[in-house]
Amino acid sequence: MRAPQLDDPDLPISELMTHWPQTIPVFMRHNMLCVGCLIGPFHTLIDACAEYHLDYDAFMTELIATVTV
Repeated sequence: MRAPQLDDPDLPISELMTHWPQTIPVFMRHNMLCVGCLIGPFHTLIDACAEYHLDYDAFMTELIATVTV
């Protein structure tokens, strides 16, 4: 099994947060209810950004900055 990639468009949010827990504050800063959400295993970051009317590229940039610090 290969390691998950942060920029994988098919990566479920629950896996993203499990593999990179340091990203959780980014979701919370944007008032997203993704942390602990029952839909997390089914929603991708693209889905969440659409749901919360966030720019995907800007949000991804924030996540990458958080992970690479």
